[in-house]
Amino acid sequence: MENNRLSVLELVTVGEGSSPGEALRGATELAQRAEEWGYFRIWVAEHHGMPGVASSSPAVIIAHLAAATRTIRVGSGGVMLPNHAPLVIAEQFGTLHALHPGRIDLGLGRAPGTDLATAHALRRSAHVDPDEFPQQVAELTAFLDGTYPSIQAIPRGDDRPPIWLLGSSGFSARLAGLLGLPFAFAHHFSAVNTEPALEIYRTSFRPSEALAEPYAMIGVSALAAETEEEARRQALPGALAFLRMRHGRPGRFPTPEEAAAYPFTAAESEFVYGRLADVVYGDPDQVRTGLDELRKRTGADELMITTTVHGVDTRLRSYELIARAYEMTP
Repeated sequence: MENNRLSVLELVTVGEGSSPGEALRGATELAQRAEEWGYFRIWVAEHHGMPGVASSSPAVIIAHLAAATRTIRVGSGGVMLPNHAPLVIAEQFGTLHALHPGRIDLGLGRAPGTDLATAHALRRSAHVDPDEFPQQVAELTAFLDGTYPSIQAIPRGDDRPPIWLLGSSGFSARLAGLLGLPFAFAHHFSAVNTEPALEIYRTSFRPSEALAEPYAMIGVSALAAETEEEARRQALPGALAFLRMRHGRPGRFPTPEEAAAYPFTAAESEFVYGRLADVVYGDPDQVRTGLDELRKRTGADELMITTTVHGVDTRLRSYELIARAYEMTP
């Protein structure tokens, strides 16, 4: 496989002064433009109970993005499988695959993507055991393959969408390796674990019908602007949004002006600058250099860029500048 692919992770962020509808329309425009610019795939994540994130229903958004594009792969980054019955996910993605054959990816995670109370409401049970994830993956795979005893997931074609495992630690890395599946690591919020997890994945990998050799993708926070100063100004709100989430006060995505005026304490400043250290930001050449260094250091086969900024136009411009830096677009 090629090892110079760039892809997009869209979180469907809802900015201060904006609305979920505007964020979803922005995600659609990004998918269309990303296709024009040469990005390989676009994934949407599953989050619940977050006013600043409108991606609570990946299958619905994937259906819309796939219908609005022609060639770019569209998938989940990811479906949080413990929140759902595997049969439901098999039916949803079997339908998506039938509508858009050869373009749908099914990325699976084992985290709830929300707080425990919301997870309880989603699952209709107080029982949460992440160690059941391997069994859930096996059950979902059997539904998609048509090998589950006595129950069929309909629709189902001659093949199925590729399954990816997602993770931010070694658990899913090892499981992906043992199952011979492609693996996507969340470098954008767990950078310290990236290289150890990828090593676990590669050393535990067993060839399968799905994959002959390990294939690792990492999610990367990246932001390009005309100048390094402007890129940093646009990156600061993302760190503030994450800080508020850590404090249990999630809200709409802040503006650059709001972030610049925020009275950070010493401890908060340390946290924010730690977050920014894991963001590849700057002018287009600086971002390409940073991404190339990260790819070389980790040996990642593919980079999936997430750009969390206030405003659709700013996000589109960043992805365009990165595409131009890689000469992906005229």
